[in-house]
Amino acid sequence: MLTCFRSVESSGRAVDFRIVSETLRKDLSMRFCIVSQNVVKGDGQGRANYEIVKEAIRRGHHFTLIASKVADDLLESDQVSWVNISVKHLPSILLRDLVFSWQSTQWLKQNRKTLDAVQVYGCVTAFPGDVNTVQFLHNGWLRSPVHTARQRKDILGKYQWLYTSLNAHWEKRALSQAKVVIAVSKRVEQELLSVGVDEDRVRVIFNGVDVQEFVPGERERSDWGLPEGVPMALFVGDIRSNRKNLETVLNAMVTVPNLHLTVVGSTEGSPYIERAKTLGIGDRVHFLGYRLDVAEIMKAVDFFVFPSRYEPFGMVVTEAMATGLPVITCATTGASEVITPAAGIVLPESEDVEALSKALATLADNPEQRHQMGKAGRAIVEDHSWVSKAQKYIDLLEALGKSAQLVPA
Repeated sequence: MLTCFRSVESSGRAVDFRIVSETLRKDLSMRFCIVSQNVVKGDGQGRANYEIVKEAIRRGHHFTLIASKVADDLLESDQVSWVNISVKHLPSILLRDLVFSWQSTQWLKQNRKTLDAVQVYGCVTAFPGDVNTVQFLHNGWLRSPVHTARQRKDILGKYQWLYTSLNAHWEKRALSQAKVVIAVSKRVEQELLSVGVDEDRVRVIFNGVDVQEFVPGERERSDWGLPEGVPMALFVGDIRSNRKNLETVLNAMVTVPNLHLTVVGSTEGSPYIERAKTLGIGDRVHFLGYRLDVAEIMKAVDFFVFPSRYEPFGMVVTEAMATGLPVITCATTGASEVITPAAGIVLPESEDVEALSKALATLADNPEQRHQMGKAGRAIVEDHSWVSKAQKYIDLLEALGKSAQLVPA
């Protein structure tokens, strides 16, 4: 805060404390760096990055973003520099990841001495990060009994096994190099310990939620061509693979004949449109494709369902809670750790179709229960705002930066 008054020295000269305060702020500012392909709002990991940078700007720090995509409003700040690594033209995710890792590593080798602290994500770069935030643990997914490679024996299954195995190998090296490893849930913390990360280097910082963007309200379903007057559940996620587990939701809906389901996620290459038709529920499942207006769609439905088979956190769950929706998820989802029985239903197993059917029927048939659960969920996530989470990250980066400054060159 700048002090807006003047004082007089004993010599009689005026001192403008605004100038003094501004000078001190600049002297105390630090130079941080995030290495992540996305620093944007409409992306899980990208959203976390966005909020961290916003908090750093508020505190007067400078951020270098080594990324492929950065939010326009961040680039308007003179405290943000962008090292643009374009990889979208490359034909596969694995190749894009490899090129991004190599180019970011080369930049950091040349410029690391100009930075006070570096934050990375998993094995996004081969260069050591001071802070490594684990939004997804490839070692954990590789060991999952429902990994794509164990469900499919075709070329896609083999590719997924190769992709996860390579990332799990690179991930272990990256985690071993970090001073601090951030787990986004207690579940991730336990997985990190199980793969050999020292307990004294692990800290848990839950992902946040934008409680201003995701708010309770009502919208006309007709805006998306959805039917009125019927119980409507919502599923949001990548439906091109099996991990988010839309398959079990569709199977469970067979025995809940009054329930409709809205599905948000890219349908390109997805098998689930045909699967819904095969199950005889095609007229009750409404695929909207990839959307950027999820916060508004949430206001048009009755509850949220997300029984992901492996989900280190699952921001979309807490976003639904912020919108006042009761939620159904599984213990395999990290966000389940913040859900109480008053706010949602947490199933022990992601593959239990019967249990999921009962949960769907319970919420479909009880509007008053939905209302009460939605209120409870909103109250919970108000304590998990992005501002509070970003503050923890910047506190940590400041501490690491100050510690590094004390070490003789």
